[in-house]
Amino acid sequence: MDQAHAEEILKKVIAIPTVNDNEKEVADYLASLFAPYEDQGVTIEELAYSPGRSNLIVTIGEGETTLGFSGHQDVVDPSDLADWDTDPFVPTIKEGRLIGRGASDMKSGLAAVVCAMLAMLEEKKVPGKIKLIATVGEESGEYGAAQVTDAGLADDLSALVIAEPTDGMRQICYTSKGVVDYHVISKGIAAHSSRPHEGEDAIAHLLEFANEVQARLARLDKKDPVLGKLTSLITLIKGGEQINSVPSQAELSGNIRTIPGYTNQVIFDVIDGLIAELNAKPGYQLSVDYIYPEEPMPGDAHSPLVQLLQKVGLEIFGHTLTPVGGTGASDGSEFVRAKGDYPIVMVGPGSDSQHQPNEWVSLAAYHQAIAFYQQFANEFFGK
Repeated sequence: MDQAHAEEILKKVIAIPTVNDNEKEVADYLASLFAPYEDQGVTIEELAYSPGRSNLIVTIGEGETTLGFSGHQDVVDPSDLADWDTDPFVPTIKEGRLIGRGASDMKSGLAAVVCAMLAMLEEKKVPGKIKLIATVGEESGEYGAAQVTDAGLADDLSALVIAEPTDGMRQICYTSKGVVDYHVISKGIAAHSSRPHEGEDAIAHLLEFANEVQARLARLDKKDPVLGKLTSLITLIKGGEQINSVPSQAELSGNIRTIPGYTNQVIFDVIDGLIAELNAKPGYQLSVDYIYPEEPMPGDAHSPLVQLLQKVGLEIFGHTLTPVGGTGASDGSEFVRAKGDYPIVMVGPGSDSQHQPNEWVSLAAYHQAIAFYQQFANEFFGK
């Protein structure tokens, strides 16, 4: 594939506004690129999440071993357009950089994987069975990857490379923290503040939960050698009606970043257990909801997959890719739930401009990424 065509594909996917929505347009476009090769055994499937939102699964090649590539199609909101030098959805090239929302996170990685797979098909040199999984909703909860996983479409993988930006492909993220976001509501009984015995103080009950849950989570004190300790924050809190009334309702939200030493079920057990204990007291009425919990992603810095990626990186880039851990969740946190026991890593082009105005990717890095993914696929299958 020539560079002009590869850049055209990247520009096209960036030009499609997929701010937590509209991924089907990207999925349809990418599907159209693979459609001419269906006579080579290419299979194309769209898995609808909701109207206008579709995951895309494309499989090329054949064999018992399946190499997976993945990327998400959604982007975050560009925020104040006055902070941008250009329209975020009109891809613009300046001084070797392509600027646009998603240029770094992560449409350049997704497009690079697509271009590498198309190049294999064009050359009729597909080294083995390769599956592309392009997801919806990564930026707002990884629910596209969750849907794909629940449908069993990632069960047959032997390894998975997610093309998230990793410092211009200088790093390989092989492990990452998970996340548990939760929301607790405390219901009480309103009363005049001069007669508090006639009411139930929802705020007091909620504060008791807040203090105790932090204490109990602090006892989960294992330390991951790469990711550090589990962290827990109360990030939102509100309640009450007015200053001279016993509050009848209060609520809080918390954010927990988990490590592979503790599954999310351990966290659920702590919170649910505390809620049950408090509700056993007279007048207490608390409930909890969990919002898109993500499992931590375990990994091995010395795994054969990481070592192979490092070898190919040295060949393509001339430098060694450093294995690192990540503090944020990704689609990998959902794919770890697949039935197959396979390694998952993240390595992709991009810059440190993700989620910022004037987001950009180096075009040189983008083209190198295409070569990297193609070479990696060949060596993964021993070709």
